Amino acid sequence: MIGFSEEQLLLDIKLPVTPSLNNFVPGRNFELIQTLKKTLFFHEKERFFYIWGNSGCGKSHLLQAVVGFYLQSKDAAYYFPGEISQGVQLIDDPRCVAIDDVELLDDAAQVALFNIYNQFREDGNAILLVSGLFPPVQLNLRRDLVTRLGSGLVYQVHELTEEEKIKALQQQAIERGFVLKYAVCRYLLHHTQRDLSSLMMILDALDRFSLVHQCQITIPLLKKLLNGKL
Repeated sequence: MIGFSEEQLLLDIKLPVTPSLNNFVPGRNFELIQTLKKTLFFHEKERFFYIWGNSGCGKSHLLQAVVGFYLQSKDAAYYFPGEISQGVQLIDDPRCVAIDDVELLDDAAQVALFNIYNQFREDGNAILLVSGLFPPVQLNLRRDLVTRLGSGLVYQVHELTEEEKIKALQQQAIERGFVLKYAVCRYLLHHTQRDLSSLMMILDALDRFSLVHQCQITIPLLKKLLNGKL
């Protein structure tokens, strides 16, 4: 039979999915997603965003999605994961800079971010998107930087509830042409990584795994896939 080998399917679980605003399940973050989309298409005047929330809630996905949007449009954009290289020069008049995990920035990086903010405020066109674990007032950073981070739009990124994740998995399954039973979703949530990106990658592998074996997606089939992965 022509198809994917089990080894290929298990490797697929580890393949990254390109983040976008369209493949981010909003849940209680609908207003944030709509605001970001409006910003990308010049319908929102605010250019400074600070988003915060627990690890795994989707902050990095959102930052990378916005940067990716500009890169696909051939515009200059930068993503910094918890650090800013010393002496970094933002060339080509960037449209967007995203700083992830701002609480990890050292003193030099905080100065760099402070300068980026001031540069963008003078230019008036580029977007600065920063994420952190805590709201601005709780950040242990330079006070002048904290003030600037809190001066734009501030949003908490809410993690999806278990029921919202189940609904998202079932909806994605329908779009792929099959039905994912509630019990299978529950097992998946309680025996794998619970962030939505990992769940969707496993869903893709599970879909192909079921096609290879020509059988319905059940908990025993899911166990077989996960045991092979481990």
